[in-house]
Amino acid sequence: MDMANPLSISKEHLAKEAKIPVEIVADDAAVIRRFAEDLLAEYAAAKGRGRDKVVFILPVGPVGQYEMVADRCNAEGISLADLVVINMDEYLTADGRGWIAADDPLSFRRHMDAHFYGRLRPDLAPPPEQRHFPDPRDVAATPRLIARHGGTDVCFGGIGITGHVAFNDPPEPGEACSPEAFAALPTRVVTLSRETRLINSITASRGNIERIPARAVTVGMQEILQSRKVRIYMNRFWQSAIVRKILHGPVTASVPASLLQGHADVRFIVADFVAELPEPQLR
Repeated sequence: MDMANPLSISKEHLAKEAKIPVEIVADDAAVIRRFAEDLLAEYAAAKGRGRDKVVFILPVGPVGQYEMVADRCNAEGISLADLVVINMDEYLTADGRGWIAADDPLSFRRHMDAHFYGRLRPDLAPPPEQRHFPDPRDVAATPRLIARHGGTDVCFGGIGITGHVAFNDPPEPGEACSPEAFAALPTRVVTLSRETRLINSITASRGNIERIPARAVTVGMQEILQSRKVRIYMNRFWQSAIVRKILHGPVTASVPASLLQGHADVRFIVADFVAELPEPQLR
């Protein structure tokens, strides 16, 4: 094992010598279950600290946790009425001026309505005015909302194949950007990288790359890094390489999530198969 090469870090050493605390759990189901448990535990903890409104930045992927949260809230009468949800991102129309249609199967707004808000008992759900998506027509509305509520309590998320958090893809090859400059990027409209559109087409459109929008609106690294806590969940087989760059490589804009190495309270939850070495295997 070459410790200078993050991609050679063995499964046994992945967590032991990581620059970010990481916990390896059994499988995909364990990652999703942990996400659901953490969401409810962090909400209760924030309310216990006296927070009037609890602010979470939430992703759509991984998927499966919101049904678990809703079902438990419904069964136990747990109210999320004081939760302010800021979704990380949303796909945009070709001109980048508006969200894709709410009835598009790729719409993150559609997913949250179907799998979370619409599944919760109405009296337990966050009210509509506390459900926020970044708006390409007013990107500054997201940081204004965060500031109005005294900051973000927890940013939950996954990791893209480029190492992006939300849709903060790295600079294109040959495009210079320091870690400090990348960390300061705010909520904005972005053009998705080829890699991100490709992997999203594999997971969401059966390889139909043309079906994946080229533009999106995303919370920035600035809003993510300013969150009091960051919790990351990884359950995709193709994350085996990028997780090693994030946990064992240098801090660099070319691997956006590596900037989390400098955060005071961050933790990764990783499925056992993601911890496997990213070795080639023809199928």
